[in-house]
Formats: sequence, structure tokens, C-alpha cells
Amino acid sequence: PKKVKKKEYHARSIDTQKTLTMDQILILLEASRDTPIHMQILLNVLMGLRRREINGVKYSDIDYINRTLKLRRQLGKKINTKKEDFPPKTFTKQELGLKTPSSYRDIPIPDYVFEAILEQRKIYERNRSRRKSQFQDDDYICCSSYGRSRGKDFHFKYYKRLLKENNLPDIRWHDLRSTFCTLLLKNDFNPKAVSKLMGHAKEIITMDVY
Repeated sequence: PKKVKKKEYHARSIDTQKTLTMDQILILLEASRDTPIHMQILLNVLMGLRRREINGVKYSDIDYINRTLKLRRQLGKKINTKKEDFPPKTFTKQELGLKTPSSYRDIPIPDYVFEAILEQRKIYERNRSRRKSQFQDDDYICCSSYGRSRGKDFHFKYYKRLLKENNLPDIRWHDLRSTFCTLLLKNDFNPKAVSKLMGHAKEIITMDVY
């Protein structure tokens, strides 16, 4: 006979050890303001986007009237391709479809993030005007000063340094997405609505994972 106590079916269990508190989020946002990954952090912890989705977001995906974001692509490596078939430093930066059909979603942009996007757009335009012959005008929000898209691991060294320098928990980058979801659930947001924001196929995935 089984002696292990049976877990309640699909019980909501929130692991706060792998997430940040609201106060910690504010510290991270302020500390990252002068780093190249500020926008990536905003799109992760305040909108719940996946890493490759963040790198694929373009200014043309923004509905500036309704303040919504259309997620339509991610950047990554195409299946069954070779590195030598692509220009240097572009092998893992190919535009791909999203993870699942439910990943294609329109999500509201918080005011804080919307204002940051507008400021980032000004920087993008200045760089494009200043470096006309060298600028790669691909419209990515998260890009270098030459307009080049970010690699999948670009954020890592900056992110870990921010956590250490500000005495924040040493959590994974993906745990910022978990933080976004967890905060919504802890504040009694409808699980079905949260599932749609996260791009999950079913509500039960949101509840089981987060």
C-alpha cells in the first residue's frame, strides 16, 4: 500500500523561493536602467515574455493607440540548418514562428513599459540617423546601437551582475517570467486570463507549472 500522502489534484502551490517580491522587482528595474538589458527585463518581469520572444519583438508589433503588443515571432536557430549557411553571428538569430499556436497573442502593455518603449524608440532613431551606412534597420526593440538583434545569451552576464550587486536572490532569467505569473495569481487574477497572457495552451499548465 502507498504510504505517501496523495497530493491534492492540481493544487495551487506557489514557490516564492524562485520569484522576486514587488520591492525586489522595483530594485531590479531601477538598477537595470543604465544597462543594455533594461528593456529585456521589462518585457520579462512585467509582461511575462519568453527569452526568444523578447528578442523578436519589433516596434511594428506595437499598437500605439490601444497600447497592446502583438506577439508574432521569436528569434532562434532554424531546425536542420548549419552555421556556415548564415552570415556571421546570425545563426541563432533567425526569425521563427512561436512555440505553440497559443503563443500568438495580443497582450496589454503596462504604462511603465509603454513609456520605456517610447524612450527606447528615440534612441533607436538617433542611432539610425547617426550611423546611416552601418545601421541594420530591422526594427527590433532589443538591439545594439547598430540595430543588430540580441543573441539568446546576451543578457546573462549583466543579469547575474545586477542580482549580485543589489543583493537580490540568485534566480534564473526564466524565473522573472515565473515572478510575473506568480504575482498575478497571488493577487487573485483569473487563472484563465493569466494563462492567455503567458501564452499557455491550457489553463491547467499555468496552474501546474507556476
